[in-house]
Amino acid sequence: MLVHNWREVLKRAWSVRLMVLALLFIIIEPIYTSVAATWVAKNIYIQLGMSALTGLFAVSAIIARIFVQQKASGDLNGKPPQEG
Repeated sequence: MLVHNWREVLKRAWSVRLMVLALLFIIIEPIYTSVAATWVAKNIYIQLGMSALTGLFAVSAIIARIFVQQKASGDLNGKPPQEG
């Protein structure tokens, strides 16, 4: 079941923004590592760095999800968010 203001949540929630960043890193990682493999013989550091950034964004999204974000969720009693 969707929340009543799901469009506002998608626009303003940090958890959604961070998950989009994590998704971008998941998509970019194989492309970047294959290109880097042609230039660098051992690209283990590039793979580790991309995986670490992806994990960091995913963990940040989980943390952001548990905090109340006033602009995204409004009051705790179910009122829609205020413009601001």
